[in-house]
Amino acid sequence: MTRAAKVERNTLETKISVAIDLDGTGKSKFDTGVPFLEHMMDQIARHGLIDLDITCKGDLHIDDHHTVEDIGITLGQAFAQAVGDKKGIVRYGHAYVPLDEALSRVVIDFSGRPGLFMDVEFTRAAIGKLDTQLFWEFFQGFVNHAGVTLHIDNLKGFNAHHQAETIFKAFGRALRMALSMDPRMEGMMPSTKGCL
Repeated sequence: MTRAAKVERNTLETKISVAIDLDGTGKSKFDTGVPFLEHMMDQIARHGLIDLDITCKGDLHIDDHHTVEDIGITLGQAFAQAVGDKKGIVRYGHAYVPLDEALSRVVIDFSGRPGLFMDVEFTRAAIGKLDTQLFWEFFQGFVNHAGVTLHIDNLKGFNAHHQAETIFKAFGRALRMALSMDPRMEGMMPSTKGCL
């Protein structure tokens, strides 16, 4: 079974193409015009062992908001398509990831119910030119369209770059765990309701 998808989303603000392979090797290719976001998405690919190819032509002359949010939305749509009926997946994933003084925890459930619970106090308003508030927009777009419950907690850290990087690395690791196929659950839905 191939767990891959390609999604295109075009609006007056952004034109986005996302291709993913959930059973990849962590290869990534980005062309979004937002370098720090690309660095963070590379963490998702590398630590989630998910192949990602994302291009976006957005209205960056206004600011990064539409580009970052819409990439999250389109990535969520691609995940929903690639995961399919969810039969046989572990469903839940979690990870704690440190980077020097920073430590973050991410917990995810492919429940079909979108919910973002993010407790992060970034120590700077921007990393490079990227507004740190936009990370919430990215993850909100993702959960709404992937249909997942996502808890993100930055437990400690004073370097904002390290805070963000631990979050995205932990997100990749949690995705990898949740999307793994459980051989004991082959063909079975990981829910007592019989559907997700």
